[in-house]
Amino acid sequence: MAKRKIIWSNRANDKLIKILEFYNKRNQSRSYSNKLFKLITKNVKHLQSQPYLGLKSSLKPFRGLIINDFIIIHTLWDCRQNPDSLIIR
Repeated sequence: MAKRKIIWSNRANDKLIKILEFYNKRNQSRSYSNKLFKLITKNVKHLQSQPYLGLKSSLKPFRGLIINDFIIIHTLWDCRQNPDSLIIR
């Protein structure tokens, strides 16, 4: 079986960068951000061979992958944020 290609949307990349920058600034270190980045990319790679991994969402083509305090659907979402501000287009 051929591996599927993981494509990050511009929005997801922007969210990831903002989250990593937040922890860099808050912790005055890149150590946690580096660990978080590795954890997220490692888990997202599992989607290549297991595309139905994760939770079904109310939006049919999307599934959620929970990684620590984050949910990945088509964007990166920090679960500690206000859920009312999540707008999926």
